[in-house]
Amino acid sequence: MLSSVEIRQKFLDFFVSKGHQIVPSAPIVVKNDPTLLFTNAGMNQFKDYFLGNKTPQSARVADTQKCLRVSGKHNDLEEVGVDTYHHTMFEMLGNWSFGDYFKKEAIEWSWELLTNVFKIPVDRIYVSVFEGDATEGLPKDEEAFEEWKKWIAEDRILLGKKKDNFWEMGDTGPCGPCTEIHVDCRNDEERAAVDGKSLVNNDHPQVIEIWNNVFMQFNRLKDGRLEPLPAKHVDTGMGFERLVRVLQNKQSNYDTDVFSGTIGAIAKITGNTYDGSDSKQAVAFRVLADHIRAIAFSIADGQLPSNTGAGYVIRRILRRAVRYAYSYLDYKQPILFQLMPVLAAQFEHVFPELSKQVEFVSKVVKEEEESFLRTLDKGLKRIDDIIKSASGQIEGKAAFELFDTYGFPIDLTRLIASENKLTIDEQGFEKEMEQQKGRSRAATAIDTEDWIILHDDAAVKFVGYDDLNVTTKVIRYRKVKAKGKEQYQLVLETTPFYAESGGQVGDTGTLQFEKEVIEVTDTKKENDLIVHFTEKLPLEIEGKVVAHVNWESRMLAAYNHTATHLLHAALRAVLGTHVAQKGSFVSPDVLRFDFSHFAKMTPDEIRQVELLVNEKIRANIPVVIKELPKEEAMQLGAMALFGEKYGDIVRVVIIDPSYSVELCGGTHVMHTGMIGFCAIVSESAVAAGVRRIEALTGPASVRFVMDKVDQIKSIGELVKSRDPLKAIEKLLEDKIALEKKIESFEAKQLQVIKKELLDKQTTFPLTEGLDAVFIGEIVEVSNADALKKLCFELKATLGCYAVVLAANIDGKPNVAVMLDQSIIDAKQIDAPTIIKKHIAPLIKGGGGGQKTLATAGGTDASNLDKVIDVVKNLL
Repeated sequence: MLSSVEIRQKFLDFFVSKGHQIVPSAPIVVKNDPTLLFTNAGMNQFKDYFLGNKTPQSARVADTQKCLRVSGKHNDLEEVGVDTYHHTMFEMLGNWSFGDYFKKEAIEWSWELLTNVFKIPVDRIYVSVFEGDATEGLPKDEEAFEEWKKWIAEDRILLGKKKDNFWEMGDTGPCGPCTEIHVDCRNDEERAAVDGKSLVNNDHPQVIEIWNNVFMQFNRLKDGRLEPLPAKHVDTGMGFERLVRVLQNKQSNYDTDVFSGTIGAIAKITGNTYDGSDSKQAVAFRVLADHIRAIAFSIADGQLPSNTGAGYVIRRILRRAVRYAYSYLDYKQPILFQLMPVLAAQFEHVFPELSKQVEFVSKVVKEEEESFLRTLDKGLKRIDDIIKSASGQIEGKAAFELFDTYGFPIDLTRLIASENKLTIDEQGFEKEMEQQKGRSRAATAIDTEDWIILHDDAAVKFVGYDDLNVTTKVIRYRKVKAKGKEQYQLVLETTPFYAESGGQVGDTGTLQFEKEVIEVTDTKKENDLIVHFTEKLPLEIEGKVVAHVNWESRMLAAYNHTATHLLHAALRAVLGTHVAQKGSFVSPDVLRFDFSHFAKMTPDEIRQVELLVNEKIRANIPVVIKELPKEEAMQLGAMALFGEKYGDIVRVVIIDPSYSVELCGGTHVMHTGMIGFCAIVSESAVAAGVRRIEALTGPASVRFVMDKVDQIKSIGELVKSRDPLKAIEKLLEDKIALEKKIESFEAKQLQVIKKELLDKQTTFPLTEGLDAVFIGEIVEVSNADALKKLCFELKATLGCYAVVLAANIDGKPNVAVMLDQSIIDAKQIDAPTIIKKHIAPLIKGGGGGQKTLATAGGTDASNLDKVIDVVKNLL
């Protein structure tokens, strides 16, 4: 039996024999594409080739691509673990033709690989082709149908509707008809009883699609229309996990060696046994084995869990897994981080980014698990209460409470509800979400129109490393609505504007047309297209335009970008080589640098880093930039960022080969001395195992230092000393001494008040033969703690007592109620109840506490006398 490693390699070797170049997987987290959060198909990284925005280095490529499908159009999360063949993260084996071969070769080679190389029996294979769609004027894919007839019996060629046989990456973008290949994995007896043809695309767990050949012919526009692509392409995707299952003759993807190592580790950690059934325990095994892959590789590619966007998707997946382990494996400790070494070892030679960062990823995952486990128990108790009171449906408000207070993603609540045969008021939940987000959603929404093409844009060039002013022309433009206002996006044939990338913000500047000047407010990348943002369109957009970059902003950003490289190297020198960049923000005003490190930096470490960076600045080291083959750059010791996609030729920034060599596409100074000075402003935590340094360079750093000097001078004048530090230390000593005196005076004052209160005590009958003491007064104290101290002082003197003390402290009402246990028993009322029901409304506030002592605070001090009367009358 072939192992999964052998199966993957046979696929790649086969396509090498057909003239394909093997390319590495793109990061699972998508950058520079506003339409996607994650890579959800192998074709994502080749989107610009299909659109004609970029020319491929090879017309034929093959790869294995990390994919994630948990959001948007392609969302498999609900099925994961419940069935045996859906996954969040999966590998997609693919072969590609960019304007080279088409349907004939793609179909022929698919058949050859599956039947001749992998030896899948012909009588288990079915294929489907697009039957056409009259509503869109799309004909039946006769070409694919005729090609398949050369290899397989016609009765095994099925016609599929648009849903199954017309592939689209999203609402817009490249698309086309496709032909799917299905394998019937049932035993001979089942196959004889029911024809597999009737089970294709009907969610049968043993009749599964393993390969999809997409013939990219169209581009879907925003208005729904289809336009032909500049050239015809082949885009295929084969689910690696499903292929391994077929070739290893297993009934489930989770029974293959792709997952057996992880499932074995889960069994060892939890003490449970995986039986492959439909039980909740078996589902939990599958969920954990699947989800850990999505979590681990996303973090390794640079996406930390968070409360927004792609980060929230990862957090949702993690919390779903934690809940399964907690509820069905009875494992109430962090478990996912313990699986990381197993996963890292398994994929070390395929996706090495995880094994290189296993300690960091484990730390992030463990902290996320611990955080969720702290609220999970309370959340599960709360949802139990909600379920008990629910009548067929969980209210939207309750589902939102679980989301907002306990961190339960809605799909987790949905899952728990379905387990209890309940539904969720989805509309009510969405309404609560909308109310919380308010206008912010509308303010950040982007509505993009289709491009208006003026000229062929196959040769878009960026020249901004060398030129900041060029004469060019607009080749396409469109209108967008963003942040509640209309903007425009323009693409130039040649541009000096640097597009936001690698943490560096996009350039600003102007576009000078024949009759007017338009301001460029930002520059971003959309895939590999450089897009210029403007507030208006020129009256005459065709013709020549002179593009001017704001050189001062560019220069200030360059100071900061080169400084991040100096800072990265200095951190590794001071803290250790485990330090790796985890993110950066480079603007003309400030730089932020995020890096992996597991402890707060000491003041001495920060000072060492700052001194080393400025030493390199003063040395005025030449900043050498080279374009080299990637392998040659790595041999130089160049550092690459995890989660970044690099081409075969890379840009290398060298600041003394023995100090800093990094792959980088940003803009830099020519000599480090141009930076002037670097001042570290702050060091803080960003996430588990990730720290952040904020720093200033150039004129901003000089202003920062001068402001600090001015502050010290002002402090010296204020404390009338030439040594303000020593003077402040003396002031602090005096303050401590004075506070001790005040505490002593307050303690004596409380004794006086206590005596006065005891003199004013009254009694009331509690039970037959037993009277209780009542003390109720408005007193003058400086803080709320003094009220509680007075209560305890009185308690030490009294027997059976009820005390209510009120005070107006800086205009705010404060109340304390203390009851003896005998009063609580006799009157069937406790201190928190009195506070919440009877006092809080009077003072427009709230409070609580223990049964015998509770306190309250509020905003209305005018009713304090009524507070005393209310409690007195109540008792």
